[in-house]
Amino acid sequence: MDKIFIHALKTETIVGIFDWERQVKQTVVLDIEFSADIRKAALSDSIDDTLNYKRVAKRVLSCIEESSFHLVETLAEHVAMLILEEFAVSWVRVALSKPGAIRNSRDVGVILERGVPDLEKWRLRLRP
Repeated sequence: MDKIFIHALKTETIVGIFDWERQVKQTVVLDIEFSADIRKAALSDSIDDTLNYKRVAKRVLSCIEESSFHLVETLAEHVAMLILEEFAVSWVRVALSKPGAIRNSRDVGVILERGVPDLEKWRLRLRP
């Protein structure tokens, strides 16, 4: 399986459980990997034959900047489901960190991997 990656994608959002965290945007940093068959693009040398990672990055940034979650776990899950659904990949890995969240550490966060079966479960969970 070929993979495309985006490392150290940084933005700000409302994320946290404390009152002060609900009032100010905080920095989050993402490393994202997703499956893609890049053979056709490698042969054609055309952006039309691959998954445009700039589009993925812009969409993820837009989603995060408009979001407001209590947990980084929830934010990471939403990012993974967005990529699976909107970009039709079969697998995604999201590492999301929140720099400075714990004193004396560089950052804290979560790493998750999701696939199409997880997207189907996600869709079922959202049905009324």
